[in-house]
Amino acid sequence: MFTTVLVANRGEIALRVVRTCRELGIRTVVAHSAADRDSAAVRMADESVQVGPGPSKRSYLNIPAVVEAARTRGAQAIHPGYGFLSENPEFAEVCEDEGIVFIGPPASVMASLGDKALARAVMREAGLPLLPGSRDALESPEAALALADEIGYPVILKAVAGGGGRGMRIVHERSELAAAYAHTRSTALAVFGDGRLYLERYLASARHVEIQVLCDSHGHGVYLGARDCSLQRRHQKLVEESPAPNVDPAGIEKLGADAVRAVLAAGYVGAGTVEFLYDPQRRGYYFMEVNCRLQVEHPVTEMVTGIDLVAEQLRVAAGEPLGYGQADVTPRGVAIECRLNAEDPTRDFRPTPGLVERLELPGGPFVRVDTHLTAGYRIPALYDSLLAKLIVWAPDRAGAIARMRRALAETVVEGPTIATTAGFLAEALDHPEFRAATHDTSLLATLLTASTASAA
Repeated sequence: MFTTVLVANRGEIALRVVRTCRELGIRTVVAHSAADRDSAAVRMADESVQVGPGPSKRSYLNIPAVVEAARTRGAQAIHPGYGFLSENPEFAEVCEDEGIVFIGPPASVMASLGDKALARAVMREAGLPLLPGSRDALESPEAALALADEIGYPVILKAVAGGGGRGMRIVHERSELAAAYAHTRSTALAVFGDGRLYLERYLASARHVEIQVLCDSHGHGVYLGARDCSLQRRHQKLVEESPAPNVDPAGIEKLGADAVRAVLAAGYVGAGTVEFLYDPQRRGYYFMEVNCRLQVEHPVTEMVTGIDLVAEQLRVAAGEPLGYGQADVTPRGVAIECRLNAEDPTRDFRPTPGLVERLELPGGPFVRVDTHLTAGYRIPALYDSLLAKLIVWAPDRAGAIARMRRALAETVVEGPTIATTAGFLAEALDHPEFRAATHDTSLLATLLTASTASAA
């Protein structure tokens, strides 16, 4: 096992990694920006090093500075968390060249699976079902038009290098496609530095179901159940749960086995997620993408399996075998996670940075809060608006929903400029479709439309 790990991230995930390292007796160094020099992760770590000013391009995304921090502090490995450099194959390759272990899949595997068009080809070869769409990146708007005419509307354009719900655009009619292509390509260039796009048929009423996989460097892999992440706003997840409700367990078992087989064939090592769209009407699954990192929603898997995914990442990266097989993974009960953001739902979810003057977090049986917040903390405007993840467990889904409603009601984050999504999340959990598990990815858009209409 490593003696020193550098944590190249911020916020609640940096604190999460530091805590697990401490439990395993691993010394931690947190690489941070000037804006985060007084953060909870920095205070808890054994050492910290400032790698740049506040803007992430000059700090958390500054590969030479992060690698130099690891090298000079004697870190054998770097944990990238999620976001920032976590799915950057160039960063993983630089780590490999410097003799530093990147806690994630090999750079070559990340490059192939991180390229969404190439990942589709890899998964097609492995036998996973795909929606009709591009075999390769689109060469032109004309190529997109021809393909859309062939497979039928609606379609969705996606950035080959995309992620985090960005670089996507739904197209309902042929007349919209050329403008959508130009807009999506421009967004992809600005956000990812890569303007390549691909296209596939769009399922208007689909569920978002994902399989958590874990693979070691000895050719062994397991899946740790399935998560449902269908409550989304603008393709960004807000509520996640495990197991996926109203989904055929036999179908999930096959999907999990296929996902493990596919990523092992690609040479995957570490924790990852294989994401699918599920069509409830046809009971069909369609591959979307592979996330080559720890997911924001990983705690729901931990709550139902009892497996610490960060600890497993560290062990696998250090070369240890998993030590258990698929038959040893026995999920129990139901877990739900809500992402609490500093955003104002009444103002189109505009971020609300500022000083936290009052903070009250929920507790009680089977309630977990992953957060870096403290009273007196100033939420910066420079980064993602995620404040905390509220995670609950119960023996059944009704109990988990009730427990989450109670946890949200207990949550207080106040300041002169701060609003949060707690009330909106509680409203979503109360929706009859969510309670009946008949919801799909369009539910939150429906809620927002109804809310806007009533306000008018």
